Amino acid sequence: MTAHRNVLAFVMAGGEGSRLHPLTANRCKPAVPFNGKHRLVDFVLSNLVNSEIWSTYLLVQYKSQSLIEHVRQTWAMARFMPQHFITCVPPQMRNGPEWFQGTADAVYQNIHLIESMKPDLVAVFGADHVYRMDVRQMVDFHRQSGAHASVATLPVPLTQCSQFGIVGIDDSNGITEFKEKPARTGPMPGSRTHALASMGNYIFDTDVLLQQLRRMHENGTSDFGKHILPAMVGSHKLVAYDFESNHIPGLQPYEEHAYWRDVGTIDAYFDAHFDTLGAAPRFRMSNPRWPIYASPDEAESAQIENGVIHRSIVGSGCVVDGATLDHAMLRRSVHVERDAHLEHCIVMEGSRIGRGAQVRRAIIDQDNDVPPGERIGADLAQDRRRFHVSENGVVVVPAGYFRAGARHASTQRGAVSAGKRRLEVVA
Repeated sequence: MTAHRNVLAFVMAGGEGSRLHPLTANRCKPAVPFNGKHRLVDFVLSNLVNSEIWSTYLLVQYKSQSLIEHVRQTWAMARFMPQHFITCVPPQMRNGPEWFQGTADAVYQNIHLIESMKPDLVAVFGADHVYRMDVRQMVDFHRQSGAHASVATLPVPLTQCSQFGIVGIDDSNGITEFKEKPARTGPMPGSRTHALASMGNYIFDTDVLLQQLRRMHENGTSDFGKHILPAMVGSHKLVAYDFESNHIPGLQPYEEHAYWRDVGTIDAYFDAHFDTLGAAPRFRMSNPRWPIYASPDEAESAQIENGVIHRSIVGSGCVVDGATLDHAMLRRSVHVERDAHLEHCIVMEGSRIGRGAQVRRAIIDQDNDVPPGERIGADLAQDRRRFHVSENGVVVVPAGYFRAGARHASTQRGAVSAGKRRLEVVA
């Protein structure tokens, strides 16, 4: 592979994530937790760093403080290498008192960053997808094809075309059509059931991008998928990069090749978690040859006093005392008390599941103190009166809904009884 030292990356990290509410009530979409100790933004940043693309600006906007803090704590680069950085950039309002009006407008408002660095290429990537990608391979494809812009693509079912930008291609992967979220479209070449969709990841020649951004601003348009890319079809050479051709070292035979998930809804977010579970998951989080980096973890080791555990993740600082976990994901410092039962659940930091509580197909956001005997996920009609319930019946308990301190002090302490107890781990 060729050198990639002169590639500047912009990561579009301003997403409001309204379809992920209430998980996005107090945080932006890229800052939403994922799996045991990651956040969604960690996937794109890990891909860029692993691809030796060292200069990255995160364009942030909505409820960005938790994301900014996460980047500061997790993604600090060496100060003696000035072009090795990952920096959050909020709206600068250099052209007036306006927030980012779209993806392209966000880059345009920071056009001075491109002009000052003078990169050969600019990568514009999304911040909220779960995947691994060697971006160098896309850069090589872009250069070898002589393209002005390259769009990473993958097949999606025709029934989902309204959720993506859909591209038409010729025999040499040249883009002949770009439709942003069409109501309906025809299949891609060689298929009756799938269309070719944009992943929202683009590579631009710098001079072409600058020209298009200025033209866009003059025309009053604001978005790559809606405006810039469709307008470039015919006047510039656009090519579709096949994500399925991307090779990741360390991928295991049991993993889904070219795994990529847009986790923009509660159900998609929930399902993607369980793709990472088990001894042979669809997506293995712990690939040492292509790691997905996470925030530093200073919590103590998890403590399992006893219980029944089936295909679950128990984060650092957790205490499991006589509970049953079945496809459960516990992030840091979660305490699960005796006789509690968690089935297909995600429980976030600092939460406690009270004695005898039963939680099924639910996401418990951080800092919840679920009372003893509570039932969540058993009666969806009742759950809807208190919580958000997704289309597929996933219950979401907002952060801090069950306040600590409302329980009796002895229950709150959740003291672990002494003596030897048996831990049964179910295969």
